[in-house]
Amino acid sequence: MQQDRAETVAAQALAWLAASDDMIGVFLGATGASVDDIRARSGDPEFLGSVLDFLMMDDTWVVAFCDSGSLPYETVMQARAALPGGAQVHWT
Repeated sequence: MQQDRAETVAAQALAWLAASDDMIGVFLGATGASVDDIRARSGDPEFLGSVLDFLMMDDTWVVAFCDSGSLPYETVMQARAALPGGAQVHWT
């Protein structure tokens, strides 16, 4: 996946989180981000990567997000890999 497509997927995930009072509250609490941070950094690839990191903490969130946009479930992981900090770490 190309970075521009990954950024689009992450922005969609952020919009999905923001549309749910419950989910945006969990996101803000877990990340320490504020609503102002979201506004200021919504186009920042590193911030968008953190949105996908958060989403991938729970498979049910990934499924719900992907189902809402008719996306294949692996899209979130592929998008995360295409954003800064998303490269798979090899420990050997």
